[in-house]
Amino acid sequence: MKVNPLVKLGIVPVQTGTIASCFENLSSPSEKIRALEKDGQLIRLKRGLYVVSDDVSGKPVNACLCANHIYGPSYVSQQWALRWYGLIPERVYSMTSVTTKRSRIFENSLGRFTYEQVKPEYFAVGINNIEEDGVNFLIASREKALCDMILHDSYLPSQSMKGLWQYLEEDIRFDMDELTTFDVGIIEACARLGRKENILNNLIKILKR
Repeated sequence: MKVNPLVKLGIVPVQTGTIASCFENLSSPSEKIRALEKDGQLIRLKRGLYVVSDDVSGKPVNACLCANHIYGPSYVSQQWALRWYGLIPERVYSMTSVTTKRSRIFENSLGRFTYEQVKPEYFAVGINNIEEDGVNFLIASREKALCDMILHDSYLPSQSMKGLWQYLEEDIRFDMDELTTFDVGIIEACARLGRKENILNNLIKILKR
């Protein structure tokens, strides 16, 4: 049985030139790629960037890895990361990442990928390099994901400790017991380098109670 040449690409997002190199004597690489996409063998992430479908690769598409490749430098964060760590109960349908570039939104068949800009010095704090299914992707630490969400959420009820507690426990239904295991140093760095210092300092006070 002939093996699909796309299998060797695995689940790492690749550009059109890499895909075309899997096939010999292509007169029109762009037409071949369009045909593969139409046939469900390739998933288009953005112009010129694709990932092999799970039907071909035999492995599930890694949305976090795709997010890193669609727009970078970036790492997955906020609700998606909090859900990934099991800190909030609700399913998340839109993936938000943090980047040092300008904010952008990309939409494809996998969903919506949102990128929010931060300063480079803040960006570098609290990033985890995770290995999963033979690939690596960047995701915020638990502490950084929560800080990112607080920094970018315009619906925080107030800057008080009481308001922050209510936001965590009632609005996003955060697992409050896990706060006792958080690394305060990461949040202190975020407060020093990012925005909403007063709110993050209140988060630090909650952790130290």
